[in-house]
Order: sequence, then structure tokens, then C-alpha cells
Amino acid sequence: MKRWIPFMKSGPVVSVVRLQGAIGMGGRSSLSDASLRSLLERAFTRGKPDAVALEINSPGGSPVQSSLIGARIRRLSEENEVPVFAFVEDVAASGGYWIASAADEIWADRSSILGSIGVISSGFGAHVFLQRQGIERRVHTAGNSKSMLDPFRPEKEEDVARLNRLLGQLHETFITHVRVRRGDKLKQDPDLFTGEIWVGEAAQHVGLADGIGHLVPVMKERFGDKVKFRRYEARRRLLPRLGLALAEDALSTIEERAAYARFGL
Repeated sequence: MKRWIPFMKSGPVVSVVRLQGAIGMGGRSSLSDASLRSLLERAFTRGKPDAVALEINSPGGSPVQSSLIGARIRRLSEENEVPVFAFVEDVAASGGYWIASAADEIWADRSSILGSIGVISSGFGAHVFLQRQGIERRVHTAGNSKSMLDPFRPEKEEDVARLNRLLGQLHETFITHVRVRRGDKLKQDPDLFTGEIWVGEAAQHVGLADGIGHLVPVMKERFGDKVKFRRYEARRRLLPRLGLALAEDALSTIEERAAYARFGL
């Protein structure tokens, strides 16, 4: 009978959302609030699930996109009264951990990498190369702060100081988010907010994870052996045909691999 009545549930249901890739990089596998909006809304509302489980494998990326995704997860969880469980695979670092901490509980594998609660900015300097080639860089601005850290000009102390202030503000926002979400679970470890990373049980010991466990057995223990899993995955757009788009996608892939490589993955 229940099979033919859509509003009657035959047992507990857990929506499973896979979040894999760098955040806000712009490639086909990149995670962003816009690309995940409809996916997350369906996962939280379709069929009135008993919980939403997030499969997370991300080295981080854009702090803004991480914040937007995390805020959307919390908003949908509270509006629909659906608990959220995060399950870390290879890595949930930096922005990946920001998203994981939006969950009510965080679970990890014994070899999962968690943490990297910090902010990074990287670039290059090519002004010496240009000088050797006899190339002169010309920049004209209205406003003293309009041109900052131009890679084709010598680095200025005031630009570095301004960047450090910005990074410090972003770092404090990240720290506040983790403290609010993890609360008393966090241990008083001096390295907790230095960008340090922890593996498996060590992450659990400092309060970055609630336990060691995998999605199916943990959800069965929580909701019973008859729990059903309904999977939601982002649709990957078809490979672009234009050469420029292919080049951009290849560059994004290289950037994403470099982000994973920072954690030995």
C-alpha cells in the first residue's frame, strides 16, 4: 500500500550529497553556491528525509563560496528541521573543513585529513625578468590603493601590509565560524587555528571530528538497518567545444590538483 502512496514513508530516508573538488575554482568539478543551490534544496526537501549526509572530499578554495555553501546548508537544515552529518573522505581542509563544520556531526576515516584553518594568498613576481628583456611596465591609477601587488612590478611593503590585514580579517571570520559550530568540542590546542592539519583520530582528539566512521554503517546505527539512501550529485556540464573554454578548464584542473597536492594527495 505504501508503495503507491507518495506521502507515506516506508522507512527512514537519508539524503546523500557528494561534495568533491576545489571550491570556487571555476572548472567543471569546482564547487560553488550557485552550482549546489538546487541540489542541496532537493536533498533537504524532497520526500522529507530524516537526515542529510554530506560526502566531503575538498582541499578548500574560495572563502566566500565556502561561507555561502556552509550558510545554505545551515539554513536548509534549520528551516526543514533535518540534521546534517558530514563524512570526510581524503580531505576536508581549509574551505572544505568550513563546509564540513556546517554539519551537526563530522565523521572521518582513520586516514582522512582535516583542518588547515587558515587563509593563503599566493602569486609570483616577474619584474626582474621584464627588466632583463627591456620591457617597461606602465600602470596609471586614480586612487593610491587601486594597484596592489602587481606581479610585474617590485613588491611594496605597504601592499604586503594591506594584504596581511585582509588575510587576518578572513582568518578571524574562519575561526569564529569554527568556534560557533564546534563549540565545546574543540580542545585548547595552540596549533588549532594556525593552518595545521590533523589525520583521523588526531582530528577527533582536538575536536575537529566527532568520530571515526563511514557513512553507511554510521547511518544504519543511527536510523536502523532499514534506512534507505537517496543520492544527489551535481551534474557535470559537457566538455566545452571551444578551444578557449578547454584551456580554461585545463587550467582549473591544474589549480585543483595543486590544491590537493598541498596535502600529499
